[in-house]
Amino acid sequence: MFGLLISFVTVIIFLILSVKIIISFLKKKLFPKKLLLAMLFGFFLVSSIYVYKVYFFTFDDIDKKFLQNGPGPILSPTEEYTANAYYEPYGGAAGGVNVWVEITKHHENDNKKIIYYSDANNNILLNWADEKTLFITNAGPYKHNSMKLDVETEIYHDRGLACRSWLMKDEYETCYQK
Repeated sequence: MFGLLISFVTVIIFLILSVKIIISFLKKKLFPKKLLLAMLFGFFLVSSIYVYKVYFFTFDDIDKKFLQNGPGPILSPTEEYTANAYYEPYGGAAGGVNVWVEITKHHENDNKKIIYYSDANNNILLNWADEKTLFITNAGPYKHNSMKLDVETEIYHDRGLACRSWLMKDEYETCYQK
């Protein structure tokens, strides 16, 4: 929301600056340096927020305030991993639900890692194909978000934020996106 406000103010300042530049050329007045600096500062702020949101993404931003439990816990065949799905409602009555799947690695002190994040409906299924491969079936209109993932090396983020994140690049070998 803060980024949207800064963007709006920057556009307004840009429009005012454009008008003042035209007036300064037509009437041979002084160039509006302060307005130019304010517009450049606003542009810098908007660019910084964009870079932060895209390239410094982590799953820590998930809103767990209205967390709902999904399927799980589901143990892997060797009981080395546990898969749990969680739902994150958004947008009120007209909104939807995001789902994420978290893997607990029992051989690494119960270390937890999110390997899947997507839009969903409330009908998601988790099935282990083998000791390290998890089928995540997203039913209904979101079938295209169903994935088969190696829990050690692969992750999925439907909007690709995890794939572009500089902070997360060491957590996976392959990242899938829609």
